Amino acid sequence: MTIAHSSSSRPESLPPWVRRGLPALALAAIILTPFATGGKFHFHIAIMVCLGAMAASGLTVIAWVGQLSLAHGAFVGLGAYTSTLIVMRLGAPFFVGPLAAAVLVGVTAAAIGTPLLRLRGVYFVLITFALNELFRLVMLEIPSISGGSSGIPNIPPASFGSLILSSKSDFYVLALICLAGVMLTLWLIHRGLIGQRFAAIEENIALAEASGIPTARMQALAFIIGSSIAGFTGALMAHYIGFISPETFGFQLSVAYIVMLVVGGRLALCGALTGAIFLTPLPELLRGAVEYQHIFYGIALIVVLQFLPEGLVSLPTRLTNIGRSK
Repeated sequence: MTIAHSSSSRPESLPPWVRRGLPALALAAIILTPFATGGKFHFHIAIMVCLGAMAASGLTVIAWVGQLSLAHGAFVGLGAYTSTLIVMRLGAPFFVGPLAAAVLVGVTAAAIGTPLLRLRGVYFVLITFALNELFRLVMLEIPSISGGSSGIPNIPPASFGSLILSSKSDFYVLALICLAGVMLTLWLIHRGLIGQRFAAIEENIALAEASGIPTARMQALAFIIGSSIAGFTGALMAHYIGFISPETFGFQLSVAYIVMLVVGGRLALCGALTGAIFLTPLPELLRGAVEYQHIFYGIALIVVLQFLPEGLVSLPTRLTNIGRSK
């Protein structure tokens, strides 16, 4: 009787709908926390989590075809500048900016992605790193467009007609809606034929090509989608922060998104979101020890890679397996 009682208390004995519902309840609690506290700081952290999750989700799509881009910060920056210039210099409505940014970044990714994706592994990573630095240096040399090292201040906030999202709580609602749209896009890709082809390429590109899958075209498509998401995120970021400069979109930003992705779960649908929730608040929590932030990031990355190679999203499954083995 005692043995049966202890077995029924194990996590795996819970009904499936309960095990699936607990993460959803936890996510709902995290989403509603800023509204419950009402603090501007909490709203700011929540907005940055949404923006980080969206940008890292773009990297998820690229990872689905077995690639890792270090030019993501540049695409975020290109989207930010595109939206800013369209809204401030052309006088276009706000909603035109992020859409135009996504399209322009997608076209740019299509133009450079086709030749670049012929490279594999570390060669692709190195060339994307060079592209990120090239973007930053070029933007510094054209101050008439980028503002140079002084950047572009006083970027207007997001607005829809007479509705101006000047408060953090209002922008948070917009960020949640956009994040939900990005996650829905990833889910549709993952569940569809394109997602199956992406998975085949990531698992074995030679076998996928031998099976008739147009690997080059699929990799280019993943690069375009992931980069477009980055451009869209950059546009939102510019209108939220209200200031951008070339230095904002340097190599460190690309690395931050990659760390979010890897810590959360490189191939998981919610990996980017999990990594953003875990890592975004850290700079604020460690504000008194700024010099140790990168050390903590490195330790977190090493620990996750050592004990949870599939990211934090695999932690519930790992705990369940441990419970079964006892």
